[in-house]
Amino acid sequence: MKRLIYVVIALYSITSSSQDAIQEVLSTYNDHSVPYIYAHELSELTTQPHLFDTREQEEYKISHLKDAIYLGFNEFEFSKSTSLPRDKDTMIVVYCSLGIRSEIIGKKLISEGYTQVYNLYGGIFEWINKGKKVYNNKQETPKVHAYSKHWGSYLSKGTKVYD
Repeated sequence: MKRLIYVVIALYSITSSSQDAIQEVLSTYNDHSVPYIYAHELSELTTQPHLFDTREQEEYKISHLKDAIYLGFNEFEFSKSTSLPRDKDTMIVVYCSLGIRSEIIGKKLISEGYTQVYNLYGGIFEWINKGKKVYNNKQETPKVHAYSKHWGSYLSKGTKVYD
């Protein structure tokens, strides 16, 4: 029984510290001008929002959320994007690895008049950490592009892939 208690305490501390670390990163880099949607909220929606991956193509190719459309970050130009919905009141969810790049893209969408833009809290890393699935060519995969060793430290589940 004593051993079981230690295991439970250790697991809680790992989960808690991972969540705290992501919160700290988002508080450091984001100004929270794009409202967050959490993994459990996104997975419980009854109507599918427009889901946009704001990472780079090499990250998207490894895996992405189901039905997510590649939007990109470095090359993103609003005027050249053909994937965005015409109805600016349509729900849009943007995500990246942790939610930093996606907040920047989310701000751009809001500045162009989109009214229901949400940033996936903790990005694809938190999605995976919460036990949600990712896909590659419509097939489930455990792989996630971890961006770098530093940023990959926030990914506690899945198989990390680096370039």
